[in-house]
Amino acid sequence: MTDRPNILLICADQWRGDCISALGHPNARTPNLDALMADAVTFTRHFGQCTPCGPSRTSLLTGQYLMNHRSGRNGTPLDRRHTNIALEARKAGYDPALFGYTDTTPDPRGLHPNDPALTAYDEGVMPGFSTPLHLPEDMDQWVADLIAKGYDLPAGRHDVFRPRPGFEKPADRGFRYIPTLFKAEESETAFLTDEFLKWLLVRRDKPWFAHFVFYRPHPPLIAPEPYNGLVHPADVEFPVRAASPAEAGEQHPLLNYAIGTLRQPSTYDEHNPQDLVAADELEIRQMRATYYGLIAEVDAQLGRIIQHLKDTGQYERTLIIVTSDHGEVLGEHYVWGKEIYFDAAFHLPLVIRDPRPAADAARGRRIAAFTQAIDVMPTVLDWLGLEVPRSCDGASLTPFLRGETPPDWRNAVYFEHDFRDVRTQKPETALGIASDQCAYAAIRDDRFKYVHFAALPPLLFDIANDPHEQVNLANDPAYTEVALDYARRMLDWRLSSGERELTNMSVGAGGLFVRK
Repeated sequence: MTDRPNILLICADQWRGDCISALGHPNARTPNLDALMADAVTFTRHFGQCTPCGPSRTSLLTGQYLMNHRSGRNGTPLDRRHTNIALEARKAGYDPALFGYTDTTPDPRGLHPNDPALTAYDEGVMPGFSTPLHLPEDMDQWVADLIAKGYDLPAGRHDVFRPRPGFEKPADRGFRYIPTLFKAEESETAFLTDEFLKWLLVRRDKPWFAHFVFYRPHPPLIAPEPYNGLVHPADVEFPVRAASPAEAGEQHPLLNYAIGTLRQPSTYDEHNPQDLVAADELEIRQMRATYYGLIAEVDAQLGRIIQHLKDTGQYERTLIIVTSDHGEVLGEHYVWGKEIYFDAAFHLPLVIRDPRPAADAARGRRIAAFTQAIDVMPTVLDWLGLEVPRSCDGASLTPFLRGETPPDWRNAVYFEHDFRDVRTQKPETALGIASDQCAYAAIRDDRFKYVHFAALPPLLFDIANDPHEQVNLANDPAYTEVALDYARRMLDWRLSSGERELTNMSVGAGGLFVRK
């Protein structure tokens, strides 16, 4: 046995930051996360760096802003020169294990054009991770498990998420109330958890590092019983939005484009080709209710993991981090998904449970300071006593875990989005801009949020008085100086946050000098 601690980094795909019952959400059912929060530190204003899945996970695992790692889209290769949390943890003797996926596209340089790694959409594994269970988008291992149990699934994953045939839906429920073919104990969420707990059985006396990735509550919005009916649509708040899609689209050309292109369900439910923008009130409420049910399912499996750690004596020597990659807009502004500039797409949960006695005074504490996804990697490395690579843009959160507030902590967060489509050129064509102009960066503090586009008009929201980001003040003469000030701050941030791997080194007659 060793005194070396365990590391458990849990990431749930598309879990927005406000959907936690302990934080007052009226529909979220998260008793297990709530219990962990009482024994941990919760960061209530935690934000991701970018969307969608691949880029956001890259920022989480490399500690870098999008502007530095440049893996801007799902399917955009990640430059192999970048280090990450798994590679760095290996320096401390860990063999980081992946359960789920990292959405990493490998660097094609050095690979033959016929290499299968270049034919799979966004399904690579970030270097440094071993893969006891790699469960990418096709979910082949889980599908195979269901087939072995007698399910007829010739189309694989696309058959799995069919609504249960013959199910009689009540009139007061929407289409997405219909449950899955499989039982809750057979879901991909349960399967992933089962395999992880098996893996842990032979490691109770060995130090381990695991990155555990829940696919849910990511769409499709279909849930197994009882989670499909856990929340009644009548109890769900209707999304905040303008009187019509046309009026909402007047806010900004990108929003107008998003509304126009998100009319078909895609992964929201490919078995129900319904116009999402034109969906009726009942179906919209049901979609949100099912999303909350999927969060409850993730929470239940999270509870199994934590209980296992307690039962096997590992809880008190395991650093536990629970977060997500990005949020979900949930029909606000007539948009579903995460590829838009609203807080709902970037605000994330972050709960960290430090088992050390030094953290006892901070247990149950909620931190309102601004934190970012890039802070997770330096936090883990700092906690392990490892040097944080110069490439990391984030800062360690370990002082907060001890009940301290670091001096000169940031008073704002910064996030970005690259919305190009190099294959189809659809955004480029619709918006009349080049691929390299399909980008924005945002700065957000207590009062305002400013969004600067490469080739489109800026946005300015008074967050304090307009939390739903309904009114763009960028063109209001009364706010010209405010917008200019935030644009300057944005420029300051980008100038000071550019890649700096070698910038504080100097080679001369006296040898290599490194400024710490």
